Amino acid sequence: MAPIPEIETARLRLRPMMISDWPDYSALMQSSRAQYMGGPHDIAAAWGMFCHDVANWPLFGHGALMIEEKDTGLCVGQVGINHGPLFAEKELGWFVYPHAEGRGYAFEAACAFRDWAFASLGLQSLVSYMDPANDRSRRLAERMGAVPDPDAARTEPQDLVYRHLNKSP
Repeated sequence: MAPIPEIETARLRLRPMMISDWPDYSALMQSSRAQYMGGPHDIAAAWGMFCHDVANWPLFGHGALMIEEKDTGLCVGQVGINHGPLFAEKELGWFVYPHAEGRGYAFEAACAFRDWAFASLGLQSLVSYMDPANDRSRRLAERMGAVPDPDAARTEPQDLVYRHLNKSP
């Protein structure tokens, strides 16, 4: 297995998940803020999601990375490429913790991870699945240049699907 990458942007470090990330991750997944991710979830489901995010790396060569401020070392969220039986295609997803909203962290991290996936994994596209009511994620996907793909396969029929295309030659 290739090592899990660390990716840096101007303000952020995308780094492998650690058990010390669990308390904040668990709290988010058990809160109403997880409403657009099928939640709120109980602690067992939150743990399963956390483990899924880690397990994708050895199984598929990609997974989730935590988003950390370079200046402070504070963990502000997560970006990930999901895959496996619960996802029709490789899915680029993101979240930021409440204290980090409105700073452009999700955009910066998602663009960096998308670009890494295209360059390192040779992917030609990724999708982002989202609840139709999740206006913030929809606007973020559009800001990243993703386009709606109404014909894309999806696990949840009501989900919107945005497609990110690799525009490199």
